[in-house]
Amino acid sequence: MDWQTEITAAQERIAGHIVPTPTLQTSAFGQDVALKLEQMQHTGSFKPRGAFNTLLASDVPKAGVVAASGGNHGAAVAFAAQKLGHRARIFVPEIAGPSKIELIKRTGAELTVVPGEYANALELAEREALESGAMQIHAYDAPLTVVGQGTVMLEWEQQGLDADTVLIAVGGGGLIAGALAWLGDRRKVVAVEPMTSCALHAALDAGAPMDVPVSGVAANALGARRIGGICFDLATSASVQSVLVSDSAIIDAQAALWQAHRQLVEPAGATALAALMSGTYTPAEGERVAVLVCGGNIAPEPEIALR
Repeated sequence: MDWQTEITAAQERIAGHIVPTPTLQTSAFGQDVALKLEQMQHTGSFKPRGAFNTLLASDVPKAGVVAASGGNHGAAVAFAAQKLGHRARIFVPEIAGPSKIELIKRTGAELTVVPGEYANALELAEREALESGAMQIHAYDAPLTVVGQGTVMLEWEQQGLDADTVLIAVGGGGLIAGALAWLGDRRKVVAVEPMTSCALHAALDAGAPMDVPVSGVAANALGARRIGGICFDLATSASVQSVLVSDSAIIDAQAALWQAHRQLVEPAGATALAALMSGTYTPAEGERVAVLVCGGNIAPEPEIALR
């Protein structure tokens, strides 16, 4: 696949359906860093890019669409389906949390909350798609999803991104796959995962995708049990550096984003910054670093806002 051609076409396709998100240059975290504030996208994450791209590039059946999600993807698919006039059925695990569940409900989508993890929701979504004839929109391991997410990095470069290295949080791998697909070898991309939800890190160590246990503060967004095959292939080809961060480092990064710039983000949204702040990733002298802030769907009246 000519990823760059597809991502350029996707940007044109979804224009008018998503909003260009702002960027910020700051020295508030101990060094100069560029931020892309993708939590300011519709539904509070980057996910509508992939959702709109998939729907607009597909012949959607009368049965509509089905999606399994930790929360953000489900909200994005439900939002995009509502705007484009399609029926949507969304399956999320209990750990999705009240704010994401409420967000999906507000779109009018049919919502099923499933005991367990994302993998359990995915199993039911796949069954529903087979039985109903609806189109399943995978959260991360589908070309149209990855291509849509790649528009984040295309947009950032059009906005004047000046960085040698980009830090990106990883769950199932759709976002970082899109970034790698667009960038090729033009910039270094660092994968950041929580210690307790690290499907890409485990796959890179093992040489193949494998199931991992999932837990921790960011599990409802970064809690894929197995990394997507597209992400694994792109990350392997690019020799991506993978680093892990603790829950406490993620919470500290959340607090720092709020204190410094009044950016209220969910744990997943702070995960990439946590690597920089905690020293898990240490830039070389003169290395220009950028951090992608990917999601902001945090519970109402979060403790983080009171620090």
